[in-house]
Amino acid sequence: MQNRTTNKPIRCFRDLDAWNEAMKLAEACYRIAQTLPREERFELSAQIRSAAVSVPSNVAEGFSTGSDGLFARHVRISLGSVGELETQMELAARVGLLSRTDVDQLQLQLNRTNQLLHGLARSIRARRLKKLGMVSLALMAAVVFAV
Repeated sequence: MQNRTTNKPIRCFRDLDAWNEAMKLAEACYRIAQTLPREERFELSAQIRSAAVSVPSNVAEGFSTGSDGLFARHVRISLGSVGELETQMELAARVGLLSRTDVDQLQLQLNRTNQLLHGLARSIRARRLKKLGMVSLALMAAVVFAV
């Protein structure tokens, strides 16, 4: 796997564009959560922070397992957390806790993170299929040569 931005091999989760963008998203969500009224600090604010932390954390955890299956599962969890954030931001705008401008600006980051996570999921899936193809070829060769 290669980092598309730097074209360098990916050695750890910090090399992943999806993780880096998710970290920027988490930072932005923390800043926005701090602007919520005091009475929301322990309700919606906590939900926003939790979902925001979940996005890069799951990418890091999944990558660190060394298993493509677990990595793919954690990327799907990250995508779910992006959906949570979108919902929380929309709710905050609808009830007047955040301005539509702030939410629209954050939506750009949500969209970018979402795109990168979907790309990462496709990359993992392609790598898994390639490995399966190699295993299938090896099994066929073993059968042919065993006969």
